[in-house]
Amino acid sequence: MKQSNISGYAHALRQSGTAVLLAWLLGACASVPLDIPRTPSTALSDTGQTRLGISSIEWRHADPTRDGFYPLTQGRDAFGARLVLMDAADASIDAQYFLMKPDDAGLVFASKLIQAAERGVRVRFLLDDIFTTLDDVDLSLMNRHPNIELRIFNPISRKGVYAVNYVGNFKLSNRRMHNKSFTVDNQVSIVGGRNIAAEYFQLESTGEFFDFDVMVAGPIVRQVSASFDDYWNHPLAVPFEALNSPKDQKVLEDRVSESRQRLAESADSIYADSINGDVMRALLNGEVEPYIADARIIVDSPEKLLREIAPENKVVINEIADILRQAENSIYLFTPYFIPGKNGVEFLRQLVDRGVRVVLVTNSLATNNHTAVHSAWSRYRKDILEAGVEVWEARADAATITAPDGSTSMEKLTLHTKGILMDSRWLFVGSLNLDPRSTDINTEMGLLIDSPEMVSVATENVKTKIPQIAYRLELDDKRKIVWKAEIDGTEVVATSEPQASAWKRFQAWFLKIAPEKQL
Repeated sequence: MKQSNISGYAHALRQSGTAVLLAWLLGACASVPLDIPRTPSTALSDTGQTRLGISSIEWRHADPTRDGFYPLTQGRDAFGARLVLMDAADASIDAQYFLMKPDDAGLVFASKLIQAAERGVRVRFLLDDIFTTLDDVDLSLMNRHPNIELRIFNPISRKGVYAVNYVGNFKLSNRRMHNKSFTVDNQVSIVGGRNIAAEYFQLESTGEFFDFDVMVAGPIVRQVSASFDDYWNHPLAVPFEALNSPKDQKVLEDRVSESRQRLAESADSIYADSINGDVMRALLNGEVEPYIADARIIVDSPEKLLREIAPENKVVINEIADILRQAENSIYLFTPYFIPGKNGVEFLRQLVDRGVRVVLVTNSLATNNHTAVHSAWSRYRKDILEAGVEVWEARADAATITAPDGSTSMEKLTLHTKGILMDSRWLFVGSLNLDPRSTDINTEMGLLIDSPEMVSVATENVKTKIPQIAYRLELDDKRKIVWKAEIDGTEVVATSEPQASAWKRFQAWFLKIAPEKQL
């Protein structure tokens, strides 16, 4: 079984010296062979008469030849949508995620996959390895079902010491699949920034990841499925059973009943809450009309992970840059992690000089869950402000404002939304962060949607919401950054990282030593 997890890239880097020494002492690290036999498969095509196939046409009755979209802004609704789609599956479920955790969200998700498989639904589940902390026992519980096939993308060997294997094969282990998509019956997909863990779905009381997905039906779903197939059939997608030794299998058999009980208990505890919200009830009752629009997928090739980091291999960020160059009026950038580099600063400066309003919304030090990334971002804040970009950083206490009813038990908000609104017409939503790890190192995906109706509404909403949940950054007469916000009717001005403890500020200062190109 997986002996330990790399809890974060910064952590892995801090520990690399010790791990390298350990690897040397042990003589060698283990790696996973990529020539393991596997059976290729593709998305099912004859699914028009499934329940979702029929519902998709009915939902898009205004123009069944085009795509229909519905934004999932609230975590509970996003989780409920996935559960409802799994319940409705007749033929297939294809899920591709960067991480999955053994919390309520992960266990319920796994339980619903198993229930669908027991109805005869074919399930293909593709998971990246590094941040997936669901125990191999629970993963095996899914994979052992004859209708479920689990593959781990770019896995770390379970033989020997996991951390040593990670560092010993760092050149490849450091390259990750960050894509996120969920498709049922090749008829309906959900694409966005959410992983399978409680904090993404308003199920975690200690904090919320404010995130965004879209649910889509129509021709674009076939593009999402084609992208899934590319990754699923790639040599880096290793069948899960190839990672377990016979000894592991004996342990798994002993723990199967325990794991089944955990899955069932979690499913009973939160399933009803997730599907009984106002939005989900309206969707289930056919009371929600989709935004009819055209769209296309933008996705990196899985080969990116096997190639040198070079401009020609950065498909997603290159296409996004080309799109942004066409902006005429406004661009709203939402990214939890922002490290523009000198070229990025100049790129945004040129947009502003052309008369384009550029608004950046990212995390503050208090809300960023990767302090080293914030340290790198802080190097560019003054340059970005002087380039004319409007900069906002999220407030840690804004979770009550993002909740649909204005009340929540969440202690802290972390912005996790990855999206772009342009000219009140274009929306890009997907997995892409605007940092070197996403643009250069990992693979990413997203949808570019051409919908003046949906994007105009979204733009007006964010114009209202941003000042409520974030600090506006400005430069004073001495070129010092100040943070401004209106909180409870009072203007607040901070001259240092607001809502961040002294310890957090010290960490941010110290972690400026982290290599920017790895963040």
